[in-house]
Amino acid sequence: MICFCALQWCSYFLLFSRLLRGAQAIEIDVNNVESIKHAAWVFSHGVMDYYNGNQTGGTLGKFTWPYYWWEAGAAWGSILDYWFYTGDTTYNQIFMDAVLGNVGPNIDFMPKSEVTTEGNDDQAFWGFTVMAAAERNFTNPSSDQPQWLELAETVFWSMASRWDTATCNGGLRWQIFPFNNGYDYKNTISNAGLFLLAARLARYTDNTTYVDWAQRTWNWVEEIGFLNTDNYYFYDGASSTGNCTDIKKYQWSYNAASFLAGSAYLYNLTLSDLWRNRTQYVLEGLRVFFDESSGGVMYEVACEEVQKCNTDQQSFKAYLSRFMGLTAVLAPWTYDTIYSHLVNTIVNGVAQSCTGGRDGVTCGTSWLVKGWDGTWGLGQQMSALETTQNLLINQVPAPYTATTGGSSPGGNGGSRRAGYAYPSIVSTGDRAGAGILTSIVLLMMLGGAWWIVM
Repeated sequence: MICFCALQWCSYFLLFSRLLRGAQAIEIDVNNVESIKHAAWVFSHGVMDYYNGNQTGGTLGKFTWPYYWWEAGAAWGSILDYWFYTGDTTYNQIFMDAVLGNVGPNIDFMPKSEVTTEGNDDQAFWGFTVMAAAERNFTNPSSDQPQWLELAETVFWSMASRWDTATCNGGLRWQIFPFNNGYDYKNTISNAGLFLLAARLARYTDNTTYVDWAQRTWNWVEEIGFLNTDNYYFYDGASSTGNCTDIKKYQWSYNAASFLAGSAYLYNLTLSDLWRNRTQYVLEGLRVFFDESSGGVMYEVACEEVQKCNTDQQSFKAYLSRFMGLTAVLAPWTYDTIYSHLVNTIVNGVAQSCTGGRDGVTCGTSWLVKGWDGTWGLGQQMSALETTQNLLINQVPAPYTATTGGSSPGGNGGSRRAGYAYPSIVSTGDRAGAGILTSIVLLMMLGGAWWIVM
């Protein structure tokens, strides 16, 4: 296996480290808990092969190039769930150090090193991870450190403070700062992040303010046309300069998955028919991400078949699997459908895809092809890990709340959020560099998509 590291020696080191674990293909018995845990162990090592933040020359919490900071936040969520599903504590202290090392001066995951290029969706994925730490009752940080629930609340209120009614009658923009390309784009995933965080905080805290925010966000996404209620397809977004009328109808699995899980959280809290029906409708809409001709294998419909998925998009199946797993335990009637999706994907896809590299367990991007497709990376390993470990959803408790076993203290509804003193930390040079980088990301994101569902 070869890794895209800044230094050539890093590639050789990671290759050697994986060769030490043996060069044979992995076997996954989906009916055997120990077999599933072993496969998850293998894939978790594959994820961590891309992390050198705890080594000399690395950046705490960040994975090796070309993986952006947001994906690091998402990857730590996968590692957290690996611990919860398997009981393996190998990475727990690394997780603690990595996450707390990125909270930033206002404990809202806007660290100075990243803030100039950070989008609302980037912040949301770090928020998901600390929210999960509270829900999984992961070891609380020391009392002089910010706490998991406090961090999740502060991220939420930081994002909610940017709800923008000046264009498109509401919604979050993709980018946080006006000097970044993409600031004039309102995308579904940023609003999905706000929705899912609101839903999870509502259930954990039993604070109806979060329910109100979740409902507001869903309503806006539906009314603006990012959700097609004829088939429950979620589209990518639209430019705010055109009042969000020219919608980009690319479908990404993590958009639908975020709304699926958020609806399930709200159903679990309220037991209302509204959220039950929405959960069911979104689940039915997810069928577009499973290829029946390949035995029901999960795939990224907008880019995968034509081999155009970029670095970010190669990780999206991880979030689809993770959020389906959460849905299965929060809305139990969905369990059979979701479990079937996961099993079919592993048996007909993951097991035969993760046979590549010189270690024999490197995973590819597309699980539709027979055998390894010759690609590798953090996103591919995360996707295999999440799909596999979510087979264990019936072996662990549902996400805890403040009254059912969760012990993380909150921040009084995010009262410690102060907001960045933006002019004092963002220089002219920072703005110029941020604009260039964001342009590259936008081109990669939209350039990789080809498939549009009307």
